[in-house]
Amino acid sequence: MGEGSTGRPALTVIAGPTASGKTALAIALARRAGGEIVSADSQQVYRYFDIGTAKPSAEELAAVPHHLVSAVDPMEAFSAVEYQRRADAVIAEIAARGRPVFVVGGTGLYLRVLLHGVLEAPGALPALREELEALAATQGREAVHRKLAEVDPETAAKLPPQDLVRVIRAMEIHAQTGVPASEFRRAHAFAPDRYPFQLFVLAPPRDELYRLINARTQALFARGLVEETRALLARGYADAAPMRSVGYVQARAVVEGRMTRDEAIHDTAQETRRYAKRQLTWFRKEPGAVFLSPPYEDALGRAGAATPAT
Repeated sequence: MGEGSTGRPALTVIAGPTASGKTALAIALARRAGGEIVSADSQQVYRYFDIGTAKPSAEELAAVPHHLVSAVDPMEAFSAVEYQRRADAVIAEIAARGRPVFVVGGTGLYLRVLLHGVLEAPGALPALREELEALAATQGREAVHRKLAEVDPETAAKLPPQDLVRVIRAMEIHAQTGVPASEFRRAHAFAPDRYPFQLFVLAPPRDELYRLINARTQALFARGLVEETRALLARGYADAAPMRSVGYVQARAVVEGRMTRDEAIHDTAQETRRYAKRQLTWFRKEPGAVFLSPPYEDALGRAGAATPAT
């Protein structure tokens, strides 16, 4: 298995929109190469949320070693920063075994952080900003600065209390990422090619992708998505992050009597199609991405791909 100038193992990355066939292709390639799979899916990382996240089946998980699937408690805070840390550790372990590494998933943010260390800062939090501006107006800017010093002393030391705009911005970053703005910026400074990699994006024709999404949605509900959601709610996972994802939102509405089953299936498919469109838009911005049309293994050959990456 090759290494690049970083001295890190080479990665073969299989990305693309939901339902495009990433899992099947990755397993076929990994089995052939004797490799292991590292998931880059922000929902499959959680335990117990199985049907709605379309996790690989027990047979698929047994066919090739998988990592970062069902790895996190549903109520545990988990961010792109933490994903990068865990993925780095897993990749190092796989490489130490001398096995090729295949990274598979549709969460573009996770892939960007893993490959490049680039993460756009989160947006504004209007409610928090309003609260802190009110505090500054009533108790002085020093009061806001003291709040920042409690969670991010490094940034506070660099900013005077009078610089209210930047002080509040640092507070917003901490509130949304769970890490100090100083740490966030260090972790995500531009650092291209943390690994040597080949990035393949599966891109079936739109009509075919929509057909696959519609079929998958029907299958998820047929496999018991509503029943799984009811059980997860009963276990106390109403506020878990994956409960806010497409599919679980609609299934919960069925459980709570706010949607019929047919309405939920229709709405899930529609929202999934919209999500797939956003995924493709994201991947079109990724440097080095090679887009593949089915049949994918033939397309890999035409692209001159070397899998595992070298």
